Amino acid sequence: MLSENIKTIRKSKGLSQQELAVKLNVVRQTISKWEQGLSVPDSDLLISLSEALETPVSTLLGEKAIAPEADDLKAISAKLEVINLQLAQRKTTRKRMLHWLLISLCAVIAAIFAILLALESPYLGWDYGEPETAVLGVAVHAFEWLFVRAAPVILIGAVTGIFLTRKKE
Repeated sequence: MLSENIKTIRKSKGLSQQELAVKLNVVRQTISKWEQGLSVPDSDLLISLSEALETPVSTLLGEKAIAPEADDLKAISAKLEVINLQLAQRKTTRKRMLHWLLISLCAVIAAIFAILLALESPYLGWDYGEPETAVLGVAVHAFEWLFVRAAPVILIGAVTGIFLTRKKE
């Protein structure tokens, strides 16, 4: 019973004796002896075997394991097809959302550029005698300085992203 179950489950998982032996860190002949019923794995190896075959120990020790039939494979195939369609739809949705986020980022960058252009750096005319005004002026200047240098790079990246995520028809 154990020998038949090991062989049936190993084959249903698409593993050769050698591949299973490598997973269990034993020689191939050990797997062969188990499958022929000439020996049995000790408790530690039995647990490792169940993990390698992704099968409960009770199934290995229990009644005869049945190889999946063609109808079972058709059902699994249908389920996998549904999952693949869902994943494709999720990928399309994420791509579309990223596309619109990048368009929004471009719009925000353009709006901030327009605001900075319209304001014409008003902090240059401020009286910096007050410490609060000096701190605020430095903060506004630092933002403007960073924005003017970083925004073009971000804008180029966003436009490239928009181009790469556009819907191809």
